[in-house]
Amino acid sequence: MALNKEFAARRLHSLLGIIPIGLFLMQHFVVNHFATRSAEAFNGAAHFMENLPFRIFLEMFLIYIPILFHGIYGLFIVFQGKANAKRFGYFRNWMYIFQRITGVFLLVFITWHVWDTWVQAQFFGAEVNYQMMADIVANPWMLAFYIVGILSATFHFSNGLWSFLVTWGITVTPKAQLAATYFTLVVFVAMSVIGLRAIFAFV
Repeated sequence: MALNKEFAARRLHSLLGIIPIGLFLMQHFVVNHFATRSAEAFNGAAHFMENLPFRIFLEMFLIYIPILFHGIYGLFIVFQGKANAKRFGYFRNWMYIFQRITGVFLLVFITWHVWDTWVQAQFFGAEVNYQMMADIVANPWMLAFYIVGILSATFHFSNGLWSFLVTWGITVTPKAQLAATYFTLVVFVAMSVIGLRAIFAFV
């Protein structure tokens, strides 16, 4: 029974990492990328998202609760897992290690990002707009923090996508898994470019 519960929890953890968290990450990057056009374009996109109907419901059940479960259960996986990259040195073992490192870092980064933006807007009267982000990344240390956060998020998602395809039995054969490796590498590069272009647009 305990094994069945753990199996189901790991399946749910994997699924939530792609849907809805991965989809939200892509949507978040797209909105932020409007900053490459102009401050007004970004503000318009941000305000459109703020004015979505049932926004609080959508945020709670499609963003915050899934992220909390994925993050907390992810920590459990980190402390339960045993990497063997030093012994074997396989590519996937290193991906295993980096997945867990980026996962722990993202818990810190996302918490800070939510505090720096959403909490300030909800409880302290700040406005989530171009100027808010420009003020945040005006500090070189914060800019570096956000760059590492973006790259960690894109790696964690793209490598998690590879694991999702294996976990759910979509890529079973070595050939299919190799194809998935190349596909997720393209996803990582594409999303990293979009995310980095967006953050530098605020500088």
